[in-house]
Amino acid sequence: MPFAFLDTEFTSLTAQARLISLALVVPDGPEFDVELPQNWDLADCSDFVIEVVLPQLDPVQYGMSVPDARDALWQFLSRFDEEVIVCCDAPLWDWEFFSQLAYRHGKWPANVRNAPRNSYDLILDLARAIPEEQVPHHALLDARLAARHYRIATSRG
Repeated sequence: MPFAFLDTEFTSLTAQARLISLALVVPDGPEFDVELPQNWDLADCSDFVIEVVLPQLDPVQYGMSVPDARDALWQFLSRFDEEVIVCCDAPLWDWEFFSQLAYRHGKWPANVRNAPRNSYDLILDLARAIPEEQVPHHALLDARLAARHYRIATSRG
């Protein structure tokens, strides 16, 4: 069963947070990256997001509407014959946003486990492996980092 490392970027650390971007990276496998420029307003964004996250976005290349992103996510997930386990380092945020995008017409993707796996359970020294100052705060780059450190951790054993 493949692990897919998830990361999201969103407007603020509040209950009103809106999803900006989402990425899934399967170690040594495919990647999914989407930005949702119509899903949020600049006024919703924290100063950190405005200064660090937004300048890294490329909505021309990766931007989609939420319905199109949902369809693209389902298409991405449909390539896996085995159950996909989504891993994330911030399940309270990342998983909630993933779930909002993954549910389509009231249905959950049949091949995706309906509960996240905490990346810290798989990569015991994740916080040390990726110090906060090295985190790019870009969904795809952050998911790639987690997948890379998972590969490193599992190649040692």
